[in-house]
Amino acid sequence: MKPGFIYIVTNKYNNTLYIGVTSNLAKRILEHIEKRYENSFSARYNLNKLVYYEQYQMIGDAIAREKQSKAGSRATKLNLIKNFNPLWNDLYADIEDIMTI
Repeated sequence: MKPGFIYIVTNKYNNTLYIGVTSNLAKRILEHIEKRYENSFSARYNLNKLVYYEQYQMIGDAIAREKQSKAGSRATKLNLIKNFNPLWNDLYADIEDIMTI
């Protein structure tokens, strides 16, 4: 079974959020940084700063959590980030060290 992650990326101003799901978090965030999909929402709004993530043992659980998170209010998303990463630091360097791309 594949593991899964949900994540939230934002821009340098922390004013636009994107919630995604992936089985390889480090690789997916690198794709955001490199703007691999140039016409995507995250590329258009320069969303490449990882500020939140959750890990799941099965990708299906991560997909379900992503849907739940996307359906929530902006305030709920902001609270997730503030509780997990109160300074809104970019967490990519942290995950890059512990995950293989």
